[in-house]
Amino acid sequence: MKLKKRKIKYSAIFFICWFAISYILIDVVLKFQTLLDYFGSFALLETSLWLWVLVPTLAVYMLTKDE
Repeated sequence: MKLKKRKIKYSAIFFICWFAISYILIDVVLKFQTLLDYFGSFALLETSLWLWVLVPTLAVYMLTKDE
């Protein structure tokens, strides 16, 4: 699979915006410690948060059309 500049650009922009929104949601609104108490495992929480950001970013990369 050849990487395309346009697809990478849109994916990077989406990643930065989604990461910022997720950071505000998790650290400011929900509080990280509350989520840690809910999940019970730091490793499980970190893995799920990374997937929360990376899976939509990969979807944007795959769905962006080439010119």
